[in-house]
Parts: sequence; structure tokens; C-alpha cells
Amino acid sequence: MDGLLTSEHSTYGAGNPPEGDALHRLASLLATDMAATNAEIVARMASKVELIPQLAAHLIAAGGKRLRPLLTLASARLCGYRGDRHVRLAACVEFIHTATLLHDDVVDESGLRRGLASANSVFGNKAPVLVGDFLFARAFELMVADGSLDVLRILCKASATIAEGEVLQLSTQNDLRTDIPQYFKVIEGKTAALFAAACEIGAVVAQRDASTCAALSAYGAALGMAFQLVDDALDYAADQSELGKTVGDDFREGKLTYPVLIAYAAGDAQERGFWHRTIEIGDQTDADLATAFGLIARHDAIGQTIGRAQMFARDAKMSLGVMPDEPVRGLMMEAADYAVSRRR
Repeated sequence: MDGLLTSEHSTYGAGNPPEGDALHRLASLLATDMAATNAEIVARMASKVELIPQLAAHLIAAGGKRLRPLLTLASARLCGYRGDRHVRLAACVEFIHTATLLHDDVVDESGLRRGLASANSVFGNKAPVLVGDFLFARAFELMVADGSLDVLRILCKASATIAEGEVLQLSTQNDLRTDIPQYFKVIEGKTAALFAAACEIGAVVAQRDASTCAALSAYGAALGMAFQLVDDALDYAADQSELGKTVGDDFREGKLTYPVLIAYAAGDAQERGFWHRTIEIGDQTDADLATAFGLIARHDAIGQTIGRAQMFARDAKMSLGVMPDEPVRGLMMEAADYAVSRRR
């Protein structure tokens, strides 16, 4: 499987962002640590059970931004850490994230992941669920091997919070009574929690004080909120060939995301009737996705979603104000802007 981790896939995979963007430059600054993290990921995905490395190879071929482990490495560097614990913990963070993706794709019946067929569409539903469990187990092995109760507490809490966020999303799906605070509660759990934990453990391994740990956690949480808001906007606004997944999946699955909540709240009785039929009842025709796009455009729901994401990005950058003015801090601030401006 080592051969799959080529230089093309070493940081981002098949969907590499342009070389000039903030994530590429942050990854370049941390290239040695990222290479070590990728090697750790490959080594820990090995198994005598043949299907596990096969499915793992499929995931590596699909690539990805490796954003969450990159945040762990960046936070540790910003805090002046010079050991190697952060590399194994960055791999741990990626395993937690990948496990949740495997489970999510099964729950959502997704056909694409990063532009390629999702694992569940290739291997069926059972194998991805079980390999997701395997990756969770690998993550906990890495936590225990690290030996820090603080790291264990932070990552265990994040794992539980992610699961709670996913269950909360499932329970609010198709329910137009969901309001903005409930929506934020969902994305705080399913996305922002792991961003926050990934950043905080970078400060923990550097043995920084509680205020520094809190500042990096706040940065990660706000960045995660911005990232998810933009994901929700892209589902109604992106070019599918760029996005790497099927546009309109959230609509077809009846998910209550920020653009839909904005359009529903601003709509007249006829428009609300449309959302009630398509989202709450789940009665959709082939023409309904285009209608949904039109209603979201009419009420500038994408613009409002991006505007809210920009507010979270500003919060993220403000959280780094207490940190030393190092090159890595500047790139982490730029990463917050990238989270809002990205197109995939």
C-alpha cells in the first residue's frame, strides 16, 4: 500500500488545491511532519485481513486535504513543539475523521467521495462500517500509546461529540421545525468538535498553559463552523466536477442546512409548501432540485451562508491573536480565509 502514497497524494490526494493557496503553503511549511504523518497512516492501516488494506487503499487513492491532521501539526509548531508525538496524534485525528466519513457515506447512501466512487458503493455497506470501526480502534491505540490523559480526554470527548452531532442531524432531518440554533448545534458536533480537538492537542503536547490551549481550541472550532457552512453552500452552488461529490445530495436526503433554513424562513406560503413537500414529506420529482436552486438564489441564501462563514473565519483569526507572530500563524489565519473562499 505504500506505493499508493505518491507525492501527488502525500498531502491532498487527487483533488489538490492550487499551489498558491493557504493550505498548500501551510503543508509545504510542514512538509517533513506531513510526510511522517502519512507514513504513520499507511503503517497503521496495515492488516492481515485483506479487505482492510484494500479499502484503505481506495481511501488513499481518493485523496483529501488532510486538513485536520495538518491543524494538529501546525498548532504544535506554533507552540514551539519539537518532538514527534504530534505526528502520531495527527494520524490519530485523521483516523477518527476517516472513520466518520465511512459511516456517514453508508448512512447517507452517498455515491461519490472526493470525486471517486464512495467506499460503500464499491464494497457495499458492511465492509466500510467495519473498517470504520477498525480505524476508530487504531485511533484509540495511538491515544493510549501517547500516554497523555489530557490528549485521551480531548479526543475521546470529540469522538463522542461527533457521534452526537450525527445523531442530532439524523433526528432533525426532514423536520422544518429545525431552527438556526439547532442547526449550529449539529455542525458544532459533526464538524467543529474535531477541528477544535485537532488544534488543542497540538498545544497540549507542547505543554502550553490553559489559555493557549483554549485559544487554539477556539480557533479550530470557529474554522470548523466556517468550513461546514461553506460545504452546505457548495451543495447548492458548486460545479459537481469540481466539488467531488454529487451536487444536491443534501436536498435529496432532506437535510436541513443553512441555505434551506434561510430560504424557508424568507419564503411565501407557496415556497414553504414546496419545502414541506420535498424536504419534510420527501416527495421529490426530477425537476425539484432546479426549483430548490432557484428559491435559494431568490433569497440570497448562499450569500447569507457565506457571510455567516466569514464571521466564523474572523472569529478563528481573532483567536490566534494571543499567539506569537510566526509564519505558521499567518498561514493558519490564511487557512481560515481559504475555508470560506474554496470551491470544493
